[in-house]
Parts: sequence; C-alpha cells; structure tokens
Amino acid sequence: MLSVIPLMIIPFIAYNVILVTGASVNPWDGTVFSVTLISGGQWTMSLGALLLAVGLLFLFFEILKSTRTSNTSVLDHLFSTIVFIAFLVEFLIVPGASTSIFFLLMIMALIDVMAGFSVSIRSAGRDVSYN
Repeated sequence: MLSVIPLMIIPFIAYNVILVTGASVNPWDGTVFSVTLISGGQWTMSLGALLLAVGLLFLFFEILKSTRTSNTSVLDHLFSTIVFIAFLVEFLIVPGASTSIFFLLMIMALIDVMAGFSVSIRSAGRDVSYN
C-alpha cells in the first residue's frame, strides 16, 4: 500500500517545514555545501537548488512507478493529482510559496500527473483487442 503514496509529497512537506522553521527571510539562498573544482572554480549548492534536485530524483521514480499496470496504479494517479492540487492551491494562496523553487516543484508534480495518465492511457490502448 505504500507504493501508492506519491513521492512528490516529500519535497512538498520539506518545503513547508523549511518555510515554517526557516530563521531568515529567504532560507533558500543558504549554502548547504561548497566544493572547489579542478578548474579552481567554486561550486556551491543552495538549499533551494538541493530541494529541486531532490524533487527531480523523486520525479524520476514517480515516472518509473507510473509504468506499472496494476489495480493500485489508479490510486497512485489519484493521489498524485491531489498532491499537484495541494501545490497549486498553496502557490496561489500562501505568500511564502510564491517562489521559483516552489513553482518548479509544482511543475514537477504536474509532469508526474501528466506522465502517469499518459502512460496509463497508452498502455490501456495496447490491452484492447479487436476481433
């Protein structure tokens, strides 16, 4: 039953936890880590960029999950749609969610919904036989 829980809810929850507990006005610019490259350049990872990277990783696994054809896939698509709606409502209503980071996470949730339904429709078309 855990397989129907959409993974995109994790970045959604993480964003809200950071938003509520963030001490600074913009916690997304804080440096998580910094690495000096061979070229001598300094690469820094901000908290917002790290959250986007985690969101992309979860989106990848969500797309893999959408290729399943089982009875629970309908529930998975339904819950993914609910997560996207939660992203959209929060983006429109909550002032702290009006950032590019949250918007891109919301777009990832939308891609998850579209991919899930597209794969399901495509695979359902293959299951139909004409006699």
